[in-house]
Parts: sequence; structure tokens; C-alpha cells
Amino acid sequence: FANASLGQVSRRFCYLVSGMSNNMKKLALVLAASAAMLAACGKKEEPVVAAPAPAPVAAAPAAAVNTEEKVLNIYNWPDYIPEGMVAAFEKESGIKVNYDTFETNEALQAKLVAGNTGYDIVVPGTVFAKSQIEGGLLQPLDKARIKNLANLDPALMATMTKADPGNKYLLPWGWSFTTVGINKTKVEKALAGMPMPENAWDLVFDPQYTAKLKSCGIAFLDSPTEILPAALHYIGKDAYSNNVEDYKAAAAMLAKVRKDVRMFSSTMIDDIAGGKACAAIGWGGDINIAAGRAKENGSKDVIEALLPSTGALIFIDSIALTKDAKHPNNAYAFIDFYLRPENAARMANEMTYNTGNKNAMDEVKPEIASNKTIFVDPDYMAKMVPPSSFTSEARAALANAYNAFKKGK
Repeated sequence: FANASLGQVSRRFCYLVSGMSNNMKKLALVLAASAAMLAACGKKEEPVVAAPAPAPVAAAPAAAVNTEEKVLNIYNWPDYIPEGMVAAFEKESGIKVNYDTFETNEALQAKLVAGNTGYDIVVPGTVFAKSQIEGGLLQPLDKARIKNLANLDPALMATMTKADPGNKYLLPWGWSFTTVGINKTKVEKALAGMPMPENAWDLVFDPQYTAKLKSCGIAFLDSPTEILPAALHYIGKDAYSNNVEDYKAAAAMLAKVRKDVRMFSSTMIDDIAGGKACAAIGWGGDINIAAGRAKENGSKDVIEALLPSTGALIFIDSIALTKDAKHPNNAYAFIDFYLRPENAARMANEMTYNTGNKNAMDEVKPEIASNKTIFVDPDYMAKMVPPSSFTSEARAALANAYNAFKKGK
């Protein structure tokens, strides 16, 4: 017994007692009548066996997932995910995805501010995301649950820290830039021999060009936070100025071309592809989609996203979890799925958007990888305006300037 454990002693003692005569049993029991030894024949062994039992309970992630209904609600921009990607995730995970879309950052902002969105994942532009983070509308990400996080380009993540210090809340869905898109065939005809400007912004902001292009249609994105920063940049101001007077100056410039603008569009892809506009302020990725769609429809017109000499305005649309997300576990499963290199490659190949996934390039088609309006050269990248945000006063001035411009006042 000298080297035996308490459980071993108990078992050996019980074994010896069982082999004795009745008299000897009584003597042994008298001699060994301590409460501990008597208890050792019974239930005192059980804690030794049961002690390890809590350990498996601590491995809870699987149980947490199982407590959620197999549903995920996503709110994203239209034309911003490859066909079949949602279905592939549903098949792999068994999670039903409800996928709704919005047209502008302003629409998403209104939904988040109202509360009880019903959505788990949203995709705000970083221009709005900073105020959404500060307003408690989004929740921090648990990065330990996103194993494919390492696929993301550190340079792009660093750019996002202007809106999200420490990259605590946001991951990139896709990025591109606000620029001028043209139907080159129609623009050349409308200009009637007038040379293209060195700075592509002139096509939509300089009256000598807009006066000619109005014949084939000029379209502006119907979004204050896209048009005013571009206008401010064009007149040499900070694109994300917090000076109210700067917005007055931008509004004065815009007023000179208002009569030449045919439409304010929230369906720019179709408007360009369908020939409703020959020059537009739009998103580079959407302009490239429009070019592809026009070809699919049999058009021989050449549609291009341009690179203005003074720089285009970078935008980054980000993956975020709403503060009141009801299915966070399902959301993390989708985010990790989306960040796989093969899915990032599909975003580039099919949607012409760069997702900042550095491990996807081997699967990107050569004609896409060489397109400088999707994968921008470092030299031009240095000219581009990174995204920022506005103070509440600047946002009010921006809205006032845009509304006056749109109404033609």
C-alpha cells in the first residue's frame, strides 16, 4: 500500500476484507474504522474518475454554432458577388443565406441608424464606416475565428486603418475607385474632332466638354459622398474637406455643368451598357462590368474606365458585423469562406473588383491581372486619393451642396 494512490488503497482494502472470515472481518473493520477508509470503499473514488469530465465542455465553438438557426442575412451592394458563390456556401455549410441589396451608402446608413436591421453582415464604404464604428452600429471582429485572414494584403489593411484604427471592425470586400467612365465610340463622335483632355475629370466638370457630351448623355452617381469629393478634388481642395466654405466652392463649379447632366443614376452599369450615358462619374469596377455586359449584348462600342491625370478617388467596401447580428457564428463561416483565394480570384475574374487577397493572383486570368483599372500600377496608386471621412458639419454641408446641385439651384 506504501506507493498506492488513495483509490488503489481503497480498492485493495475492500478486496482484502471480502476474503476474510466473519470474525476477521470484524477485527479488520475495527482496526480500520476511519471515516476516510470506509468511504474509500464507496463513493470517494468517483471524484477521481469524474474530475477530468469538465475539460471537453470547454471546447465550445461547435456547440455555439449549433445553437444558431442555419440562417445568415447579408446586406450588400448590387452586382457585387459572383454568380453561384452564395449557393456554393449554402451547399457546403447547410446555412440558408438571405441576400438583399442597397444602392448607396446613405441607404445603408439609414438602415443601421434606425436599428433592428435584421442583417448580420453589411458592406459599408469606409467613408461611412468610421462614423458607424464610433456610433456603436458595428461590432468588433473576433479575428481568431477567421483562419483565412492571413490572405489579405497588409498594404490595403493599413489603408483601412484611417477608418478603422487597428483593423478591429472591418475587412475588405472589394476595392476600386471613383472615376470617369466613357463609351469611347460615342464620346469621340460627340467631340467631333476635339481632342480628349489630359485630365479625364474635364469630361464631366469642364463646361467646354460637357456642352458637347450632353448630346450622348452625361450621368453622375446619385450619391453625395461620391460626387462632392470628386468635385472638391477637381478644384484643388481636400476631397474629404471639413471646411464648409470648400463645399460652397465645389457647388459653384458643379452649377456650371448642371444643365448638361442627363441623369443621376443608381443603376450605372445598365445605364452605361445600355447606351443611356456616354460619359459618367462612376466606380471603376462597375464601368468594367458595363463594358463586359455591352459586349454580351452584342454592342461593338468600346467602354472604358479612365485614369485621370490628377488621380482617381479610392473606395474600399468593407465586410462588417452589425451590432445586433443574430447569427454571428454563421457570419464568421461566410467571411472565412469569402476570403479563400479561389473566391477572391472569382471576384476579380467575374466582377472586375480587387479584393486585396494577395494569395489569389495565381488564379486571376492574365487579361484581368494586366488591367490597370483593376490592379493599379504603384506609380498611379501614389496619385490616388485614399478614403477618409467627414465631420457631421461637413456631412451637412456636403448634403446641402449636392441637393442644390441636383435640383439645379
